[in-house]
Amino acid sequence: MDWPTVADLVDRQPWYKNRGIVLLNLCLALAVLTSYTNGFDGSMISGLQLVDQWQEYFNNPSGSSLGLVTSVQNIGALVALPFAPLVSDGFGRRKGLFLGSILMLAGVGLQTQSTSIVQFILSRGLIGFGLCFAINAAPLLITELAYPTHRGPITAMYNSSWYLGSIVAAWVTFGTFRMTNTTWSWRIPSILQALPSILQATLVWFIPESPRFLVAKGRDREAIQVLARYHGNGNVDHPLVHFEYNEIKEALAMEKELPQTSYLALFATKGNLRRMRVIIALGFFSQWSGNGLVSYYINLILESVGVTEAGVKTLINACLQLFNFIMAIGAALLVDKAGRRTLFLISNVGMVIAFAMWTVTSALFQETGSKAAGNATIGLIFLYFGFYDIAYSPLLVAYTVEILPFTIRAKGFAVMNFTVSIALIFNQYVNPVALEKLKWKYYLFYCAWLAFELVFIYMYLWETKGRTLEQTAALFDGEGESDRLREVGAEAAAHRGSSLVSPTMTDHTLNYHIEKEGRNHFEMHPVAEEYDWRDDREHYGHDYNGTRHRKF
Repeated sequence: MDWPTVADLVDRQPWYKNRGIVLLNLCLALAVLTSYTNGFDGSMISGLQLVDQWQEYFNNPSGSSLGLVTSVQNIGALVALPFAPLVSDGFGRRKGLFLGSILMLAGVGLQTQSTSIVQFILSRGLIGFGLCFAINAAPLLITELAYPTHRGPITAMYNSSWYLGSIVAAWVTFGTFRMTNTTWSWRIPSILQALPSILQATLVWFIPESPRFLVAKGRDREAIQVLARYHGNGNVDHPLVHFEYNEIKEALAMEKELPQTSYLALFATKGNLRRMRVIIALGFFSQWSGNGLVSYYINLILESVGVTEAGVKTLINACLQLFNFIMAIGAALLVDKAGRRTLFLISNVGMVIAFAMWTVTSALFQETGSKAAGNATIGLIFLYFGFYDIAYSPLLVAYTVEILPFTIRAKGFAVMNFTVSIALIFNQYVNPVALEKLKWKYYLFYCAWLAFELVFIYMYLWETKGRTLEQTAALFDGEGESDRLREVGAEAAAHRGSSLVSPTMTDHTLNYHIEKEGRNHFEMHPVAEEYDWRDDREHYGHDYNGTRHRKF
């Protein structure tokens, strides 16, 4: 039989003409704010150190105190890391996001009214602790809830929005540092940091829970309602709803065959070993590709090529952040067209070339004092980050969460975040020492490392575009598992609901149809075996409020 694919079932008209998708994307925007919050926090704490009133109020912190101000947020996140997946898996993605928002609000409140550097440091640790819960839950909710054709771009936009938060915080601190003789010059940015968390804590209960989580908890009726409202434009009998629901059920049934779902399960099968090999590598690559040199020590990098004026350095940094945001968002929109593997290969090849040229021009300036070489280095920094932003900004999170099966998705994502944190610690403590001792010669290490990254990506990173979330996750277990899921979903859609499972059933047998939804239950009736999905294209070419849709 000619089975339909998910591409045959999605709405092909512009997304803004489909009410269900519009509402869904507005809901997902609330989760995207988590990455914005992370970017705002990181940029704000750097900006506050440039505010004289902040320095004076806390008696010019230096040494270990200043080091804790910048690193304690990461320490707080590391403390929460083992527990965040337990909340996301046990209580739901929404509750994980809510808990993280509440904890961050508490931290921001403590930070805003701080009267000592100890209190300020403690508040930073609490913010990091809460941020970890939100960061673990938000991308899972996005990737598990998004419309099939929007999943890749929206999940990629999640991590890219970090730059937007960073840009806003930079301009906020730039404006408030002009307020003299008042502590509001640093308290106002702290207050504004609370706005995204207030929105999330207030509005999270108005957005749907992940249908994957609902099915995993036996709440099938609620999962079907979510899929129907946001993916089927209000119709429980839409073929896409049947396709996704049955594929979710089958994927979860397959995952239950695994012996365990603890952290040890991440390394218990060949498929999971393949996944973790890539995920751990991407975590290190995202921070050890040379980008950490500029992200944390742009002052040293620019001074090493003759840029010493504070105003010029600030302008270059501001322009770089805006450039990064534009490049990352542009790449996020291409993930389903160009493909993940293609973007990673272009990114890594470009970084190898750009960083090698950056090394040469830095060496020329430091050895000969060539002003032209110094100016070229600045341009090459932008070129390098342009290639970095093609893949690592949008796809670090998106690729990680989509290749993990539901039962280990939160834990596997936590491992990736742990890997990033370890890499960040290296950047914070090793890079400045190496730059001071070796100068441009230290760049040679990154040239060799970038070449290794390219080889690794070419050998081990697989293409995932054109697949549903369940098919993508199963790909690493072998094509047979992915094909099995595709067939289950296709059969359900082909019979237009004849395979939709009763919420009261205990297995995933595919032989019942939900005729209508009662107030408290679904009425189940068998459907004729001879049904053919192709005969019904005219039917589901319409909305269920009578609006004409483009035919497939």
